Amino acid sequence: MPSVVIVGAQWGDEGKGKIIDYLAGESNMVVRAQGGNNAGHTVIVKDRKYTFHLLPSGVLYPDKVNIIGNGVAFDPEGFLTEIKKLEDNGFSAGNIRIDQRAHVIFPYHKRIDALEEESRGEEKIGTTRKGIGPCYMDKIQRSGIRVEDLIDPEVLKERLALQVPRKNRILEKIYEAEGYDMEVLYQQYREYGQQIKRFVTDTTKLTHEALQAGEKVLFEGAQGTLLDLDLGTYPYVTSSHPTAGGFPVGAGIGPNKIEEILGIVKAYTTRVGLGPFPTELQDATGDAIRTKGKEFGTTTGRARRCGWLDLVMLKYTARVNGLTGISLMLLDVLSGFESLKICVGYEIEGEKTTDFPASLKKLGKAKPIYQTLPGWSQDLSSITNFQDLPQEAKEYMEFIEQYLEIPIKIVSIGPGREQTIVREEIYRR
Repeated sequence: MPSVVIVGAQWGDEGKGKIIDYLAGESNMVVRAQGGNNAGHTVIVKDRKYTFHLLPSGVLYPDKVNIIGNGVAFDPEGFLTEIKKLEDNGFSAGNIRIDQRAHVIFPYHKRIDALEEESRGEEKIGTTRKGIGPCYMDKIQRSGIRVEDLIDPEVLKERLALQVPRKNRILEKIYEAEGYDMEVLYQQYREYGQQIKRFVTDTTKLTHEALQAGEKVLFEGAQGTLLDLDLGTYPYVTSSHPTAGGFPVGAGIGPNKIEEILGIVKAYTTRVGLGPFPTELQDATGDAIRTKGKEFGTTTGRARRCGWLDLVMLKYTARVNGLTGISLMLLDVLSGFESLKICVGYEIEGEKTTDFPASLKKLGKAKPIYQTLPGWSQDLSSITNFQDLPQEAKEYMEFIEQYLEIPIKIVSIGPGREQTIVREEIYRR
């Protein structure tokens, strides 16, 4: 029952797409279990860049089954756009499966998402305005429309006849915005339903059967731990559970089916949008990291905030995920700095702590306590063996391992598949 969960161990944008693509090469199945096309994964193969938002990152391999699980907020319009782009690039979409229980995003979800964000004023949370939150709200309210409804024209019409008037009242009365024509929406989404019908099945059964057969199953995380609805820096979070605990529910498997939990960790820290960020660098060093790391969002294009690596935060995310290993990403970006800082504690209102606070007020007051380590000047991008890395780079990683008490099993020193150093096999034999 070899299975691996990939989770972002920071605020997202850690480089999960590359590692998912890399490990997909030796997997039989890749499963996406939460979020929607508010995610952005970038994969570079032979100097060609591919970006995915809703599709699992294993779609570049023709022999892998790619699952969009029951926990995903499914945008049929976005899905069909990505499928066309995939096929235009010479890849097949025949290995993709969508769970019949996944909830569907409609235009009114996106519109409400955008209008609500605008109404927050200075209290904006930085939503991508893809309709993810309002879709999950309908799900929790038990009024959502699922994929199984979308592909049944009769049921779809019944469900929309209930939902559209409700959404129109919200749009018109609360936001003073124009509503939607139910018949126009019905005809449009009825067509989408028929186009995606060939992909739809019970993916929980497919995933279970693959695990029972001893196949290698890779569970693909989107976003990051600190964007988790419960465990993240609320309210500056996403609307789902991108932690390891989200996979049993979002993929429809038992928690005892998970073997390895690999945390994807950037060698420094970044964040998109608002909210406290203790190690943020608002200076030339932060600008240099942003430029060298090309720190601009795959989905939004927004510049990411950059700062030194925060081990207090990582100790917390390692605990709540139960990490068994780390993949350290973008280590090459840190080449050229004379010295490097790592946050090993916080000072909050005169008190020192190594605990990551739930209170945003306290986190906003946290002053990082740094350990300074020597940097290195060598370009890492062509190194293929761990032993050939500069001694300072190895010491940087050893410090992380000792603090977190978790091994770094993979080191990434560039965006390409070949720029990956595997120190320990991920799939247990």
